[in-house]
This record gives sequence, structure tokens and C-alpha cells, in this order.
Amino acid sequence: MQDLKLYNSLSRKKEVFEPLTQDRVGMYVCGPTVYGDAHLGHARPGITFDVVFRYLQHLGYKTRYVRNITDVGHLVNDADAGEDKIAKKARLEELEPMEVVAHYTRNYHRDMHLLNTLPPSIEPTATGHIIEQIQMIEKILNNGYAYEVDGNVYFDVVKYNKDHAYGKLSGRNIEDMISNTRDLDGQSEKRNSVDFALWKKASPEHIMRWPSPWSEGFPGWHLECSAMSTKYLGERFDIHGGGMDLVFPHHEAEIAQSCASDGHEAVNYWMHNNMITINGQKMGKSLGNFITLSEFFEGSHKSLEQAYNPMTIRFFILQAHYRSTVDFSNEALKGAEKGMTKLMNAIDTLESIETSNESSINVASYKTKFYEAINDDFNTPILIAHLFDVVKQINSIATGNGSLNEASKKSLTQLMSDFCFDILGLKKIEAASQNGITDDVMAVVLGLRKLAKENKDWTAADFIRDELAKLDITVTDSKDGANWSKK
Repeated sequence: MQDLKLYNSLSRKKEVFEPLTQDRVGMYVCGPTVYGDAHLGHARPGITFDVVFRYLQHLGYKTRYVRNITDVGHLVNDADAGEDKIAKKARLEELEPMEVVAHYTRNYHRDMHLLNTLPPSIEPTATGHIIEQIQMIEKILNNGYAYEVDGNVYFDVVKYNKDHAYGKLSGRNIEDMISNTRDLDGQSEKRNSVDFALWKKASPEHIMRWPSPWSEGFPGWHLECSAMSTKYLGERFDIHGGGMDLVFPHHEAEIAQSCASDGHEAVNYWMHNNMITINGQKMGKSLGNFITLSEFFEGSHKSLEQAYNPMTIRFFILQAHYRSTVDFSNEALKGAEKGMTKLMNAIDTLESIETSNESSINVASYKTKFYEAINDDFNTPILIAHLFDVVKQINSIATGNGSLNEASKKSLTQLMSDFCFDILGLKKIEAASQNGITDDVMAVVLGLRKLAKENKDWTAADFIRDELAKLDITVTDSKDGANWSKK
């Protein structure tokens, strides 16, 4: 078994990964709140933890990967007041909340599929686990770390901090938090400004509500992950992942809820991917740089100079370490596109090299370097640098400056396949004619989609794109027209 080291966000250092059981690993990752189309912020954790999942399986661990869908309880201002994000979307579009959830969940799955991420072992939803959340609240109340006020239940952070260290993940001090947190309107019923909601009593106009021992209402956002991770991975599990923006308050609250409920922390290793910027700026609708994944794939956003294949997006994200920031730009993506093409072409070239009796490449040394990189807290940029060292060797041999014997070619082909395809999750972009579909047929289909878009029949245009995606056909729009590729 490889000596994998993970940077643990809790200890703030790299630790040798030791699973709780010898051959099994439990991993929980915070998934999206499904009230809008997936964007780059969803792509990064999707790809990051897909690589973790792939590598753990490559090492031989039986891995249970749980990634949740948040479909209730995430309020607009991320505090304990305001409207539920999904309920707000449903009200504005005159839909049932579950229509919103179903629509954007399908779109999220489509985009993750195009990025070649493996589906999780289990994908639970918050609304599907209301009973488990109520049961956890009851345990926290019985243990004295929560209180009920007029149908609302709040976690008592100050009382909890006397017995445990609240803020250990984010490095925050509770006294500083209290002094720097102002009371929000309508929050005077809390004992302390830092307390957070476990259950909220629904206002008369609130759409999403369930019966509970305290009121007809809905669970707090932080509670769902604690309840669902415990249900599917047990009171102690190996890895909990998510974006760095979730460290506080979401993951900090999760630690507190687990300790208050079960008397101990649930997670051995906390992993957090860093944030994404676009041309040096934080992504935001007010800045005009909020780009969804489908807009990247289609090239339909005004900031994009062309459409980008999902594999270009994946490869670009993997060129940076998951704990470092990533800045997207047209220039950077075009560079990633060229690099991805160069890597895939070299793999094709390797297949066509004729073998000889001697070999000028030391495959074993590259194998060692590959594993050292991925075992060093998933250092994908170093791994990719080593892959391009091999690319140089392959291209050199192909032009007559070196040789490969049969055994070395077989070993190198397997090594490149293991790391490029099985672990990094890249895949070749096949030419249209190689997949049993003619350009003429696709020209007709894309012509119909173009006509629908010209008539502003967005429903028909999206339907054609989505149905093609089910056939593993990716449609990308550009200024010069639409292109397509098949998995």
C-alpha cells in the first residue's frame, strides 16, 4: 500500500493517511445547494474529490463516497434569518420547490458527467433525512448543548465551548467572535450572537416545512451534513471534504454538532479545496464574470473567446494544487487546451512506436516519481510535470532519438493509462467520425438547435443539448457555430 500523506485542515499539517479500518474508507463531501446551474465553484470540489475517490480505489481501498444535495435550510444570507434559497427561486419562477431541486440537480449531474467525475456511492438529500436531523437535535438537547425558544432550537455555542474547543478548525476565538458579531434583527431570542439554528419555526409564508416536537418548520443548514454523514459512514469516519469557504461556519458547526450529539468528533481528516477567481477577480454576478459550466462548454458567455471542452476545464483545474487558488482566463484555458492535446497525442504516439531490443527510458523511475507526487497530498501539478517529462521522451523516441523494448512499452502504456485516465480522470476527445455518427446527421441536429435558439425557443434548444448529453455527445457553441464530440 502506498504511503499517502494528506494535509489535515484540523491539525494544519500533512499526516500519513491511516483509515479507520484496514481496507475501507469513508469519505463525505459537501455537495451543491441546487437553486442554480453549476459553476466553476462546483467544478473544483467535484474534480478534486473525484481524484481522491479514484486514487483511494486505485490503492485497493473499498471506498464509500457520500456527497449530499442541499435542498432545504440554506438561507439567503447564510445566517439564521431570511428566505430559503430554493424557496426563493421557486417563488420567483412560480414553481414548486422540488421542481427547482429536480431541474438543477439534473443539470448538476449532467455537468459532473461531462467533467468525467465518477458518481458518488450515495447522494443523500436534506429533505430525505428530516427524521435523522430531528433525532440528532433531540440528542443535542438532551446533552444540554441546545435550547428551544418559541419553536426554534439553537445550538448553545458558549456552553459547548466550556467543554470543547469551538473554533478549532477555523482557528477562531469565541470571545473575538462574540465581540465582532452584531445581533441581527429578529435574533434577540438567541442567548448569544454566535449561537446557530438547529431548527427554525416556519413563518406563515414559508413554503418548505415539516412537523417536529418543537414546531412546524425546517432544519438548519449545518445540521444536514452531520446527520447524513453519521447515517451512512458511522459516528467516526475518515475524510470530510469541501470548499475552503465552508470551513466557517459550516464545518465548524458540524464538529460541534457531532461532539454535542455523540461525545466525540466524527472526522479524522478534513480536506478543503481553495477558491477560484476569474481574471484575478472573485466570481460574482455584479462583476459580470459569473460563468456557469454550461456557458464554458458552449462558449456562450460574453467573457469567453471560445467554447472549452469539459476535459480542458478538468485539466486546467488539475494543473494547480487543490489547496492553492486558481485563476481562470481565456489565455490560461487555451494553454491548458494545448497541453491536454499534447498529452493525449503523446499517448497515441506511444501506441504506434515500434519496439526494439533496447530501451532508453527508465519506466520504473517515472513510476516512483508519479506515486511520490500523488502521495504528497495529491500534488497533481507535480504529477502533470512528470507526465510531460514522459511526453518529451515519447516524442523523442518517435523521431528516432531513442528506443523502447516490448516490456518497457507495455509498462509505460499501463503507467500512463493508470495516471492519466484512471487517477486524474482525463479522457481522449474522440473525432466524430470514429464513433459511428456521421457529420451529416449531427449537422441536421445542430441546425435544428440553432434554429430554436434563433427563435428564442430556449426550452427546445436545451432539450436537444441535454438529450445529446445522455448519449455522451457534448455540444460546444462558439462564435463560428456549434461543435460536438462524443465520449
